[in-house]
Amino acid sequence: MRSRLRRLVLGATALFTAASALPAAAAPSQGRAEQHPSRDGMSAVIRYTEYGIPHILAKNYADLGFGTGWAQAADEVCTLADGFVTLRGERSRYFGADTAADGALSGARTNLASDLYFRGVRESRTVEKVLAEPAPVGPSREVRGMMRGWAAGYNAWLKKNKTTDPACAGASWVRPVTELDVAARGLAIASISGEGRFVDTITTAKPPTGTTTAGSGPSARKPDAKAVAKAADELWGDPGMGSNAVAFRGDTTANGSGLLLGNPHYPWEGGRRFWQSQQTIPGELNVSGGSLLGTPAISIGFNAHVAWSHTVSTGVPANFHRLNLDPADPTTYLVDGKPERMRKRTVTVAVQDGAPVTRTQWWTRYGPVVTSLNSQVPLPWTSTTAYALYDPNASNLRFSDTSLGFSKAKSTDDVLSSLARHQGIPWVNTIAADRAGHSLYTQSQVLPRITDGLAERCSTELGRTTYPASGIAILDGSRGDCALGSDPDAVGPGIFGPARMPTLKDAPYVENSNGTAWMTNADRPITGYERVFGTVGTQLGLRTRGGIEDVAAMADKGRLTVRDLQRQQFANRVPAGDLAAGDLARACAALPGGSATGSDGKPVDVSEACGVLKAWDRTMDTGSRGALLFDRFWPRLERAVPPGQLWKVPFSAADPVGTPNTLNTDVPGLATALADTVTELRAAGIALDAPLGAHQFVVRDGERLPVPGGAGQLGVWNVIQPTWDAARGGYTEVPFGSSHLQAVGWDGSRCPVARTLLTYSQSSNPESPHFADQTRLFSGEKWVTSRFCEKDIVSSPKLKVVRVHERH
Repeated sequence: MRSRLRRLVLGATALFTAASALPAAAAPSQGRAEQHPSRDGMSAVIRYTEYGIPHILAKNYADLGFGTGWAQAADEVCTLADGFVTLRGERSRYFGADTAADGALSGARTNLASDLYFRGVRESRTVEKVLAEPAPVGPSREVRGMMRGWAAGYNAWLKKNKTTDPACAGASWVRPVTELDVAARGLAIASISGEGRFVDTITTAKPPTGTTTAGSGPSARKPDAKAVAKAADELWGDPGMGSNAVAFRGDTTANGSGLLLGNPHYPWEGGRRFWQSQQTIPGELNVSGGSLLGTPAISIGFNAHVAWSHTVSTGVPANFHRLNLDPADPTTYLVDGKPERMRKRTVTVAVQDGAPVTRTQWWTRYGPVVTSLNSQVPLPWTSTTAYALYDPNASNLRFSDTSLGFSKAKSTDDVLSSLARHQGIPWVNTIAADRAGHSLYTQSQVLPRITDGLAERCSTELGRTTYPASGIAILDGSRGDCALGSDPDAVGPGIFGPARMPTLKDAPYVENSNGTAWMTNADRPITGYERVFGTVGTQLGLRTRGGIEDVAAMADKGRLTVRDLQRQQFANRVPAGDLAAGDLARACAALPGGSATGSDGKPVDVSEACGVLKAWDRTMDTGSRGALLFDRFWPRLERAVPPGQLWKVPFSAADPVGTPNTLNTDVPGLATALADTVTELRAAGIALDAPLGAHQFVVRDGERLPVPGGAGQLGVWNVIQPTWDAARGGYTEVPFGSSHLQAVGWDGSRCPVARTLLTYSQSSNPESPHFADQTRLFSGEKWVTSRFCEKDIVSSPKLKVVRVHERH
């Protein structure tokens, strides 16, 4: 049987029936007959190898989408269905209006706010309008086929299989989807850092009546510029997504080919999970990697020639326009003295156990009216002024085409060509390497076309503070000459063209850890870009500093291999510890009587902590003793001590990687933070020298799995942001951190040398055998050897094959 199966698989496009079954989560409800081939509709062959990774083989893009939609549903049907409820604006109907919203597709706090926004998008036919645009503004024929096929594959899985995941088994909200739903998901992902962050204020903004000012109660006070700048910086500095990536040039490697390590930091739960697959159309496409759930193309991955990853960028993906209003009508604004009426978007949402809710949103030529940056910082809608948000990604459906271009690339130049043609990357940088030894970094993303000159000429009084401080432009919307304009190489008006993007080609290394483009390579700083992309010459985060130190040393050492990338991923070095732990231990030992005063005014014996900190190995390995003590101490210290007082040697742009340094042990907050940390751990019954893994763990299938890694705030490359629950033993869950890892290179063969790891595993269904298998690997710092070439797929001892199909 095995030899016969391999012969059939090697036929690549042969149609066959396999005796193997789908994963348990996708067990057919009507028996094995459902797997028989059919001549009706779309079809694909799915070969499953170790850890439930599907290798999807199809004859065209629609069939490839079909196989992808089927296989994603098999692993993640409940997570996907929940997201489609969000996109249809039906969360209030099924889950209640005041319940916390699904955070995967927007920043809405409640289901009602989420529904009002997404139903408004649906009823305004925003997605249909973008789909109707010819490529490259709209999606290509290939991507349209993939979206159509994805929906058909998802629906076919629903029709032919019984859902076993207890999260949605038997739920009425698990329903078939359309190509429009798939496209709407892509649009939501693109705009999640723009309009998606402002859903609450978009859906509650109301024009003032009488003496009432929308967004700020009866007061018409002006927004505070410094508060707005700080809120904006925090808003777009939100750690809800992050990443590291590094690419090495061929002269630093053992064989002259490039190397790439990708380490995106994303949620471990919900709709922003990655999902692994290989997609193959013989003679046309062959790519492996991770896709964001509900999307048909590979988001981060590699093929026989190129590997790429993304990191969340410092670019500010939206801006504001201050509107001057008609004194007689606060829903009419003036542009060059001519009145324009705001567009009303009235939306009605069904509510569980209650009457439908109807609300009105207000839209302008620039975008929706908003009345705040957050709950503490209003942007008041008064009788004379209002603020509108412009988000160019709210009409960007080009991400899948850009990714498909990467998937077919044969060089880093092809990656750049795809970026230039499609211009679809919404809020991330791209780092790539290729077989020929080239490296690439580019912050090629869709940003509002805010030049420094435009900001200087057209900023409001508020904007003159916010733009230099945080990159947030607040422009005078009453002047036509303050329009964002066009670049000749841009796919449309209001965004930058490819020539403006910060880019570095063929440096010995290119590294990004969510810092600015400036320090992509310490020896070849990038300058000359507009402020909206990020800063130049400013202090780096600890993760950026640590990352550059590590990869620069690797490049200097040379003769690098994929194994070196694997070691870097799990080095778990703590740059904050290297900088501060020695000084902290000495300051601790110098405390009179080994005692420090806690924030409650009580003395605490901290003498044991001194020795623990001195002996700590400065890592966040699961066996590291002292790691947990420092991990709980450092955030307390940073909260207690102003940044300018934390270090004795301040930041210098002449030494951005080495400064600031030398912990200021004289600040009074240091001893207090140490005392409070010791008190916290002792109260929880946790020894100060306990190994990290004893108290940083997750429980899967009843098994306690220690988790390596640590907070980005400490500078750790392998980011893990766990949830502290002292009553349950420490860090007991990981909602966010390292996700789809890939270490990729090439040797003399036609197959890439690739190691991957999906930290939270392929399926969120606890009934699936692939619910925790890769999480166990992550716990042990082990990798999956990628099966990319046909010979490797068919030789898998876990090979399971199924032909999936659509019947009409």
